[in-house]
Amino acid sequence: MNYIFSSVAGDSLTLSSTLAILGCALLTGLFISCVYLFTHKESGCQPSFPITLIMLPAIIATVILLVGSNVARAFSLAGAFSLIRFRSAPGDPKDIAYVFFTVAVGLAAGMGFLTYAMLFALILCLAMILLEKTGFGHPKTEAMTLKITIPEDLNYEGVFDDILKEYTASYKMRRVRTTEFGTLFELVYRIQLKKNASQKAFIDGIRCRNGNMNVSLVLNEYEDKVYE
Repeated sequence: MNYIFSSVAGDSLTLSSTLAILGCALLTGLFISCVYLFTHKESGCQPSFPITLIMLPAIIATVILLVGSNVARAFSLAGAFSLIRFRSAPGDPKDIAYVFFTVAVGLAAGMGFLTYAMLFALILCLAMILLEKTGFGHPKTEAMTLKITIPEDLNYEGVFDDILKEYTASYKMRRVRTTEFGTLFELVYRIQLKKNASQKAFIDGIRCRNGNMNVSLVLNEYEDKVYE
């Protein structure tokens, strides 16, 4: 039984072991990529990221194959993780978990532990699906960004508090700034609407208070567009 979980890499590279390792890395990467697409079918994703998840285990496995010794493997591990570029652009934080996931699978495959690589991929993918289906960590309502424009002669301190308390489960002012050469104020709130709150009634209430000036309500995943 133990031979199933033993390394196929051996002391030297052979064509058969190399093909087996790369094939396993690509197949597990494809499996992880399919699970990623399944768990993101509602929110969507960048088309290039699932392709990256397929290729990354094979790339990491190739690096490990070419290195060879245990000491060098430790350095290659540090180098592999240092190559990951964490972007400041908005995105799903789960993407980082998927990147580390594929790197770990690639390391296992590159060291020749193909059964472990497939086992890790299966268990963690099942965990990802289970967490997605149970909605673990998902808030009951979406966090949103509210931007309100008001005239400079309107005292903004507490002017919308009664409306916000009526329609939101929580709210917090994040920013105040002047616009149009100081003739207008722009208020930015982070809010969570109540479950059955009407967005139209909420915005209409604010428009009646701010003189029918601009009001925008944006999901936090698109928050950068609010500040354009």
